[in-house]
Amino acid sequence: MLDFYFTYPKVLRRLRDGALGNEMDRIAAHFSDLGYKRASAKIYIGRLAKFSEFAARDARSARIDQDVVDRFLLGFRTESPRVSAATAIVHARKVAPERFSAPCPLANPDGPLLATYQDHLLRVRGLEPRTCEGLLTSGRRILAWLRDNLPDQPLAKITGEHVLALVRHFLSLTANDSTRSAATSHVRAFLRFLRWSGLNDQDLARLVPRTPCWRLAHLPPRLAWEDIQRAIDAIEVTTPSGMRDRAIMLVLATTGLRNKELRALELKDIRWRTAEVLVLRTKGKRDRVVPLLNEAGAALANYILHARPKVDNPHVFLSFAPPPRPFRCAASISRIVRSRLEQAGIDLPSAAGAHLLRHSLATQLVRRRRPINEVADLLGHRSIDTTAIYVKVALPQLADVALPFPGDAS
Repeated sequence: MLDFYFTYPKVLRRLRDGALGNEMDRIAAHFSDLGYKRASAKIYIGRLAKFSEFAARDARSARIDQDVVDRFLLGFRTESPRVSAATAIVHARKVAPERFSAPCPLANPDGPLLATYQDHLLRVRGLEPRTCEGLLTSGRRILAWLRDNLPDQPLAKITGEHVLALVRHFLSLTANDSTRSAATSHVRAFLRFLRWSGLNDQDLARLVPRTPCWRLAHLPPRLAWEDIQRAIDAIEVTTPSGMRDRAIMLVLATTGLRNKELRALELKDIRWRTAEVLVLRTKGKRDRVVPLLNEAGAALANYILHARPKVDNPHVFLSFAPPPRPFRCAASISRIVRSRLEQAGIDLPSAAGAHLLRHSLATQLVRRRRPINEVADLLGHRSIDTTAIYVKVALPQLADVALPFPGDAS
């Protein structure tokens, strides 16, 4: 497979020498199967060739130790080649794991406790993995604070005074009401776990003050429907990325899908004959069906037929950066939405992303006097109280039901 990327016999002989010489053809085929561009694959193969020579000069055992990998990467003076070399070695580990020794993970004194906490969150409390990630991050920070402020003290010695100092520290890190409320909630959850697991027999969670967070105190961020339509119309569909981005914008703006739901959308979830989209694995743990409007369906079909990479992957929306793959990070979709809105010259709020289109759709539906329970079903809200925030922007409807001012002669 190396012959596909290189032609000179001397280069091929050099590539097939060294500690990874026998695996280089398999590694080259691996890059080709993943859909890497020829130039990108050649860069990675070149980095691996240098690493293979370096590892051969340091052949202390049949397998390549992590120490050899670390010393090779430290030899780069600039960041870019070091990153590409590290990425190439990761691919080599996947193709030929038998040639590498397993890396020795750094000892984490809090590892066993955090693993127990994670198991408690998943199995006992039944929380979603994404929710557990935030709670585990807070648990890790709590343990770090306790280690710095209560050195060599067991968890059983934590007192109410320590809890208040811990909460004071967490609240000092942010001034956002929702973040402060989440921080105290996470501390409370961790202290309940300590009592549940028998590590501290005191009910310390009751000492954590509750931070008020008034959900309906502010209007939801939203855009005028005309601005969203203008941004969508401004997208050029002469390129694959333009076709994909237009489909993303239309699907988000007309179905109210969340960022995660859009990234999880698969080809089999689109019901073309009935013009519907089946939304699975939702935040509320309830599958739902949303309508697929004509314009959104046409843009989606145009992207799938003419722009979507021809790879064996069930997900609808894929990244064009080689290798083509689903979007793993919510920021990737939000970056696309924000970029397309900015290109249309729209003045955006500070937190503008995929969820902004969801808010705008809900606001538009309420303004058109759609029943609130219908809006809740479309958005996938388990409680209609969650949808109630959008009623605040329906000023004409609120004016209709406003009571007359006492003493008004009219």
